[in-house]
Amino acid sequence: MTTAASSASAPVSVGVRVNRHKPDWRGWKFMWPFAVVFVLVFIVPIVYAVYISFFEKRMVGGTVFVGVDNYLRLFGDGQFWASCGRVALFTVVQVPIMLFLSAVMALCIDSMKLHGAKFFRISTFLPYAVPAVVSTLIWGFVYGAKYGLVGSLNDFLGTDIDVLAPSVLLASIGNIVTWEFTGYNMLIFYSSLSTIPHSLYEAASIDGASEWQIVKSIKLPELRGSLAITVIFSIIGSFQLFNEPSILQNMVPGNAITTYYTPNMYAYNLSFSGNQSNYAAALAIVMAVITMAIAYIVQLNSLKEQMK
Repeated sequence: MTTAASSASAPVSVGVRVNRHKPDWRGWKFMWPFAVVFVLVFIVPIVYAVYISFFEKRMVGGTVFVGVDNYLRLFGDGQFWASCGRVALFTVVQVPIMLFLSAVMALCIDSMKLHGAKFFRISTFLPYAVPAVVSTLIWGFVYGAKYGLVGSLNDFLGTDIDVLAPSVLLASIGNIVTWEFTGYNMLIFYSSLSTIPHSLYEAASIDGASEWQIVKSIKLPELRGSLAITVIFSIIGSFQLFNEPSILQNMVPGNAITTYYTPNMYAYNLSFSGNQSNYAAALAIVMAVITMAIAYIVQLNSLKEQMK
């Protein structure tokens, strides 16, 4: 009796149609223009660069397959490692200074005690809107010891300062890059600070917290995420340093800026002046791997800090 009742109450599965949704491709219809451009201008050049890095152009025999010989040659290339060391030193010194200034500017604007905050925010961002070539030309004329602002100061003070001397040239380039990108990073920091509710500041003030305690306990922790982003972008930009030394090359006396002053300059001169595009492709691939590895390490450390 129980078995019969159970079988009578059991749902009948015969003839039931399963409603299977068809895949929706409408999103891809909006995405395909970007996907096509991304593949053509990013993926294809990378694949082609990897491909030609395994070949070599020779006067006798034409283009021949050499395997990893270009990479082995690169690891023993003193000029390449000298340029890498130069941009590494540039990154270690310039990036912290630039981000420190950006953070200070963002904190000053967010304090709501700075008169003309809107004008200050726009004026500090304007250098980023100026093309790097134009910025370098402007600073090149300012740096001129004979015809520029530095030269005029030397005549007025009776000094002999040369900021384009080989010993301080890298610092002068760092000053140009700092002037260009401090405002850009400041906006990133300021955007993070803008997400903090002002009621939190009021509650801290009621509890007796000073301005420095509010900055230390509330604002600086909020900047951790944006700091990781700015550090990664700055490292990538530093290892891609090209415009500033390339433009200043004709303004600096002597041979202070060599053809291998930075890895990008070295790759450019190898490809277009030295007719060694295959070796330049290997150099570009190695630099891309180095830059991605450093950026990945920075990102991992940032995630560990945020999880604490």
